Amino acid sequence: MNIELISNKPEETLELGVVIGKLLSGGEIILLSGDLGAGKTLLTKGIAEGVGIERSTTVVSPSFTLVNIYKARLDIIHADLYRLNSDEVYELGLEDFMDKNHILIVEWAERAREFFKGTVLEVTIEYLGEQARRISFETSHPGLRDILRKSIHVA
Repeated sequence: MNIELISNKPEETLELGVVIGKLLSGGEIILLSGDLGAGKTLLTKGIAEGVGIERSTTVVSPSFTLVNIYKARLDIIHADLYRLNSDEVYELGLEDFMDKNHILIVEWAERAREFFKGTVLEVTIEYLGEQARRISFETSHPGLRDILRKSIHVA
């Protein structure tokens, strides 16, 4: 399944993340791809808000820490693979979080896509202009596919 939509401004990308976050039930692995500054962390902030992260918590890119953990309705494990090669991904221990008690969100996932198994949602964010983005979703998981089709309104 492939769904594409256009976000015309950052607020729309954030709100899309909130919608996605509200749909998650645990065990989902969200693989984010896109150029620097495309909106991967902004989408993650929205997802975290939708999952119920406390408003006082600041969601930031884990570019230097590599992994951030946020407490919410389901714990959110937010990883960034930008500075890693595919072999180094195995050393992060992310497989410990691929279960029903967590949501794993991975920026720069294309560096080790084959590592992630389970209910995977691949999200690609592309520049269309200064603020506009094309956001594409792909998953082979039938339950997630059906939920996305019903819940995300394509522009």
